[in-house]
Amino acid sequence: MTDSKHIETLTIHAGKIKDKQFGALSTPIFQTSTFTFENVQQGSARFMGEEEGFIYGRLGNPTVRELELRMAALEFTEDAAAFGSGMGAVSATLLANVSHGDHVVASAALYGCTFALLNHKFADFGIEVSFVDMTNENEIRAAIKENTKVIYFETPVNPNLVVIDIAMIAKIAKDHRLISIVDNTFMSPALQNPAKFGIDLIIHSATKYLNGHGDVIAGITCGSKEQIENIKLTTLKDMGAVMSPQDAWLVIRGLKTLSVRVERHCSNAQRVAEYLEAHPRIKQVNYPGLKSHQGYSLLGQQMRSGGGIMAFEIEGSFDDAVHFMNNLKMCSIAVSLGDAETLIQHPASMTHSPYEPEERAAAGISETLVRLSVGLENVEDIIADLAQSLESMENRLKQVI
Repeated sequence: MTDSKHIETLTIHAGKIKDKQFGALSTPIFQTSTFTFENVQQGSARFMGEEEGFIYGRLGNPTVRELELRMAALEFTEDAAAFGSGMGAVSATLLANVSHGDHVVASAALYGCTFALLNHKFADFGIEVSFVDMTNENEIRAAIKENTKVIYFETPVNPNLVVIDIAMIAKIAKDHRLISIVDNTFMSPALQNPAKFGIDLIIHSATKYLNGHGDVIAGITCGSKEQIENIKLTTLKDMGAVMSPQDAWLVIRGLKTLSVRVERHCSNAQRVAEYLEAHPRIKQVNYPGLKSHQGYSLLGQQMRSGGGIMAFEIEGSFDDAVHFMNNLKMCSIAVSLGDAETLIQHPASMTHSPYEPEERAAAGISETLVRLSVGLENVEDIIADLAQSLESMENRLKQVI
């Protein structure tokens, strides 16, 4: 453990569990499903919560625990819980805090599977959800009811990169005694720490920037000891979306380079966003690092940089957007984000396909919207690939005319 508050140090040292047996520098992978007790009394004490220690892999693992402690330090919370996927974190965190008859206020635009969970499956559980414009304080407050329990949002929002004022949401939640939950995946703790603004629970798809190498599916929730214990003893334990020790080890390894990776992602993304904004075939670029973005005023206040993700509108039709994406040579057409590789995808037909057409329109997700996760390649090569594909699209349009 370290007393440092600097992220470059915390990503390497926070939560470190020393290997007292062999002195291994790298975190050991405790690849075991269960743990032995010295005697029946010890086993009983652990099950009763009278003694700390590991019991069974679904209830905790030393490798996973190190990751949880490190993430709690990075998000400036008391504790954290690790999950087998980002959606495992989302569903377990929400269901630990709402039940039949409760009401949730959520952002109109969300990751597609999160939206499907809230808009479709929660109705089966008797949980009501109101989707609102989270940039509008009056609309949020108007949506709150006597049975509202949770305010849920992302910032920046997936996929249109709308930035939501975290401090405003935290104040609304406290005014109405609600639990505030934010998905911080797009920023990562390297760029944004919602707990500092009063948010109760912070979710990450650890698949993305935390791991950073495209080889893990994982999720994290950070919060107070009481909140995390509630999640662990209910929806994590009983629904079982646990993280494996191998995946925890990979995320721990990825975290060690988080700050340097994110710095490069951000500098590359800023250059790419500026290039696209000046291009005549791009109608609009949604990137918080641009002065034209609605959330630019919060840069340097709630987030330290614009991040590595952007969304932009192609000037043209759906077919033009498809042509542009299909003619890229280096950028990979793939969902997910935060990898070393530059990834591009079409939200309306891919990640946000669970939305009905009218729901996508309400959330600001058009058929010409493209989401770009800027990678770690040389930025000149990224721009060159985008440029040649935009030129190909332009040539196609000239032939059609």
